[in-house]
Amino acid sequence: MDDTAKYLIHASIAADGVVERSDVVGAVFGQTEGLLGDELDLRDLQQSSKVGRIDVQIDSENGQSFGRITIASSLDKVETAILAASLETIDRVGPCQASVEVTDIEDVREAKRRQVIDRAKELLAGSFDESVMDSSKILEEVRESVRIEDITEYHGLPAGPRVADSDAIIVVEGRADVLTLLQYGIKNAVGVEGTNVPEPVAKLTEERTVTAFLDGDRGGELILRELAQVGDVDYVVFAPEGRSVEDLARHEVMSALRDKTPYGDLFEGDEPTVAERSNETVAVPVGEAAGADAGGGLSADAERTAAATEGTDADTAVAAADDADAETDDADAETDDADAETDDADAETDDANTDDSDTDDAPSTLREHVRAVVDAETGSARLLDADFEAIATVPTDEAFDAVSGAETAPYALVLDGELTQRVLDVAAQRGVEQVVARSAAEMVKTPVDVRVRTVDQLAVAD
Repeated sequence: MDDTAKYLIHASIAADGVVERSDVVGAVFGQTEGLLGDELDLRDLQQSSKVGRIDVQIDSENGQSFGRITIASSLDKVETAILAASLETIDRVGPCQASVEVTDIEDVREAKRRQVIDRAKELLAGSFDESVMDSSKILEEVRESVRIEDITEYHGLPAGPRVADSDAIIVVEGRADVLTLLQYGIKNAVGVEGTNVPEPVAKLTEERTVTAFLDGDRGGELILRELAQVGDVDYVVFAPEGRSVEDLARHEVMSALRDKTPYGDLFEGDEPTVAERSNETVAVPVGEAAGADAGGGLSADAERTAAATEGTDADTAVAAADDADAETDDADAETDDADAETDDADAETDDANTDDSDTDDAPSTLREHVRAVVDAETGSARLLDADFEAIATVPTDEAFDAVSGAETAPYALVLDGELTQRVLDVAAQRGVEQVVARSAAEMVKTPVDVRVRTVDQLAVAD
């Protein structure tokens, strides 16, 4: 009966005396008999299995009894409700006064439905999501297993299996790029894992034909710059701007490698290298160049020399006559020059004293150099040795060439301007230990061996 029950009738019972289960069951059958007619007679309904057994739980305490009555029913809703209401007509159990109240009619099927729904949710979440896989996932999983099997290590760096013995290698940024190239059948790629090129890769580039295949962003440019400084680069390939190598499709990778650019051609038409600049004529500030007057033009002697070089024979004859007249003036000037020599000798003594004074006032600490260069707004960069003596002072925009071309590696750099990644990189390469600048640009990487501070940070340290 319990398996076919549709409803459960729940009722509470209270009796003014001590009663037992059998007393309650007898009261239910006796006081409802003939109440609802033959069709709803409780005994007949039990015999036809339309009503289940009467389940009673009763407890006695302090001379009173309290309990619960549960009856299973397979009747329809109306008949079940009538049967439940008939229980409340019971007013005696055995010799005791009693009262019965129906507390609930439970729909057994609804409870089973909730149980089915909850279990279905568990099965749906735990089984189908793990077992169902579309074709693209299947292909990706198989490809991933092949790529993981193929990837190896070269001195601790992610690499394809052909890096160790191939005549040509491709240098990429990281492991994801190596995996992407492996997926497309390229097995001679090695990743540098960051903007600092490891020494094993630098040495490897000296022995192989090297193609740098880098991301189309600032990080890719920095890796190329450092790779060119510590190793040899033959060809360069950049991913489209703003994209990474790992994001490229197979045809994009193959097309890019076919169209690779020789490293030397990459900088044609760009600004000259440091070596080229060293062969250029250096512009001397106004007032310091020999033969320049206060306005920056040629002196009178230089003008006459140029005129004599470019003039005709007739001009030469006229110039000779002018020179003969000038000899008399020169003789008169000799007396004045002799007097001037005495004044110059006195002036040299004063200059010597001034030089001694300047030597005493020369900056001897890093902060003093910062005040002399940055606080004074000189627009220059000063290279210092370990004793904080000036090695060179150049305009701010020549700081990169000054650091890279210095015969003695500077200990410190004081810069009246913005410190850029380019200058910081060459400072780190040359072993500069301290850099103080008016301000610093946003850095992609900051070398741990270089202490970088702005003027404001240095002032806080004071």
